[in-house]
Amino acid sequence: MAKPVQLVLTKDVRKLGKMGDLVQVAPGYARNYLVPQGIGMQVNPGILKQVERRKELERQRLAELKAGAETQAAAITAVGKLSIAKQAGDKDAIFGTITTQDLAEALKSLANVEVDKRDITVEDIKRLGEYTATIELHPEVIVNIEFEVVAS
Repeated sequence: MAKPVQLVLTKDVRKLGKMGDLVQVAPGYARNYLVPQGIGMQVNPGILKQVERRKELERQRLAELKAGAETQAAAITAVGKLSIAKQAGDKDAIFGTITTQDLAEALKSLANVEVDKRDITVEDIKRLGEYTATIELHPEVIVNIEFEVVAS
């Protein structure tokens, strides 16, 4: 059996890798498909340096994103407990529900922190009381925030 060949991908290939990844493939796959289609390039020392440089830049970018998320998490936890006012009826039932958009707006007004409503997870809230929401600012930075629904 022939020795695997190393290539650098120039495009994303499903089940193989993303652009810029260093992959090992069968020589026939490389010779007959990846290289002629312009999807992969033969590896040489210059290309290896470029790949390492791209990976380092990506690591730095991800570290900056995580640091930004940690700063946001600190600002959110500094707020403490949120209070959201809703119109209530009989037996502490509120009109409508508390949505992730309501929580995002409350965080923006109190903590001056922009949080995407899609990053907030909260149970269905139809009554007055105290609840907890989970905010995923980054895959490694998750914040739980307590809030209270009060009658307006």
